[in-house]
Amino acid sequence: MSIICPCFTDPQMTSGHRVTLGTGDEQINMTEDTDLARGRSSGTNMTESQGQQNSSSIEDISRRAQELVEKINDSRNTDQKVLDSFQEKLVKKVTEVCQQMKDHMYTIYEENSNEMQLKLQELSGVLESCTKLNNELSEASQALASLRGGAGH
Repeated sequence: MSIICPCFTDPQMTSGHRVTLGTGDEQINMTEDTDLARGRSSGTNMTESQGQQNSSSIEDISRRAQELVEKINDSRNTDQKVLDSFQEKLVKKVTEVCQQMKDHMYTIYEENSNEMQLKLQELSGVLESCTKLNNELSEASQALASLRGGAGH
């Protein structure tokens, strides 16, 4: 990334400084295309002072940029932790709700099974009565048929 810093320009200079911020362990590079760099100025002490100020400013910019990158990375890590925590809590809550639904469903099954058992017992009693009545009706029918056959002879 290159940054042209017009704040480093001086009326005695022909152009500003170009600052290149590196990544990782790379150093900050500064190139000067100035009248001072070509030896066209008589203020050597002033040039050294400005160079030190410029170097200090470049170091400040580099430090601030690095701090911002670290802050962004910390923020991203925090975001990831918050999201992971939310996901854990959500999965736990969904599991709890599913278990509650299963428990309720099994309770309903049991209630329904008990009701069906009562109805089946009732049906069994009714079918037993029907079978008994059918047998009695058959016997009565046979008795009538015998009476008719005996009376008709």
